[in-house]
Amino acid sequence: MPTTEKIVVIGACGQLGTELTLELRRIYGASNVIATDVAIPKQDFKDSGPFVNLNVLDRYGLFELLQEEKVSQVYHLAALLSATSETNPSLAWNLNVNGLMNVLDAAKAYPQIIKKIYVPSSIAVFGPHTPKENTPQQTVTDPTTVYGITKLVGERLGEYYFQKWKVDVRSLRYPGLISYKTPPGGGTTDYAVDIYHQALKQKSYTCYLEKDTALPMMYMPDALRATLELMDAPAEQVKVRSSYNLTAMRLTPEEMAASIRGFIPEFTIDFQPDFRQKIADSWPSSLDDSEATKDWNWKPEYGLDAMTKDMLEQLKPRYA
Repeated sequence: MPTTEKIVVIGACGQLGTELTLELRRIYGASNVIATDVAIPKQDFKDSGPFVNLNVLDRYGLFELLQEEKVSQVYHLAALLSATSETNPSLAWNLNVNGLMNVLDAAKAYPQIIKKIYVPSSIAVFGPHTPKENTPQQTVTDPTTVYGITKLVGERLGEYYFQKWKVDVRSLRYPGLISYKTPPGGGTTDYAVDIYHQALKQKSYTCYLEKDTALPMMYMPDALRATLELMDAPAEQVKVRSSYNLTAMRLTPEEMAASIRGFIPEFTIDFQPDFRQKIADSWPSSLDDSEATKDWNWKPEYGLDAMTKDMLEQLKPRYA
């Protein structure tokens, strides 16, 4: 791949941002990928390449950085996630919407420099009137959480800036993301990460969702690959400018527990649903991502047992 790209990752210290930044640095070279966040990263991440302490709500600072560094690609990942957003709706709106507006306005202001923008969306854009099984690309979007509302606004803004000013905005509706590298970040699907930690730590887990709550899920290596494949696709192949449906697995907590017991037979799970159950119930249980397959050849690689095996192997040294 070319190393002439200059890339900025906004919100680089989050679950997706940390791994995506490292992968981009592997591909493009560490010096060509600038990580930014309001949080100070861990030392090993900070040592992996350039880091700038930046708040995306600082419009002047953002514009200055993108212009001075002649940034050609922006991955805008800074957001308050679903469960956390419910505790502070005004902050969620400010960060998730106004932060995105700053990024889109920068791309509009510097079209000779900024060539592509990546903005993740989520299954949270769907709601109680969305078909729950095999949810189509074009369907009812009536989110019931402030996070989902802000992500839906983001999808509409992305398509608007593309149609009106030809800003090359690309997006994926992520399902629940599962990773061993970074801790949960306040999302409704975080149980699917924590369950592996607790399986190794104490051989048991108390889940905040009902045992049969089915949700779309994806292992982080697939999510990273999908993101990069979308960004690498020629512009004419990117037909969806709101956000592509994306999925790999349809999973319930009970199914995840059964998979873990294949490796840790003594593992037990019990269920104590909390406010996140209502959020999960408003989301689809499976997605139709055939548009992504058709337009840029998307195909997942990991199933449940392959993911469980890798998660436990990677996490085991922490709890040895």
